[in-house]
Amino acid sequence: MDPSGDANGDVQLAGRSGASASTAAWSVNDRSALLPEDPTALVIDRNHLARMTLGDGNLERELLGLFHRQAGMLLGRMTSENPKVVAAFAHTLTGSARGVGAWQVAAAAEAIERAATGADEGRLASALRHLSAAVTRAQAAIADLTQAC
Repeated sequence: MDPSGDANGDVQLAGRSGASASTAAWSVNDRSALLPEDPTALVIDRNHLARMTLGDGNLERELLGLFHRQAGMLLGRMTSENPKVVAAFAHTLTGSARGVGAWQVAAAAEAIERAATGADEGRLASALRHLSAAVTRAQAAIADLTQAC
């Protein structure tokens, strides 16, 4: 990746060669350093994953496989637990999703954490549906990525 600075001192990192439309510009001159400018645009951020694994393709596949299983397991358990436990599961999933660059899952899991601390069961149910859709998209992307390797 090639960093290049702009007039404001922001550093933009160019994506990997051959990267698809799922890449995003990165800014490291703010509080959300190393988060994409539009995290919801990415299902699995391959650039982030490569940085986290130092480009080790075997480690990328292993982490994606672990995340695939963990996300499904935690989501399944959330449907039968009390809101406090749901919030804890969502917190775990948020961290795991950020680790592999699954920004949509991370955002949806954060919304679960917020909804689980409130008294609005409808909001929590809606957030769970949103998380379920994000996990399904991530799992499909992971299946595609691991089959391509």
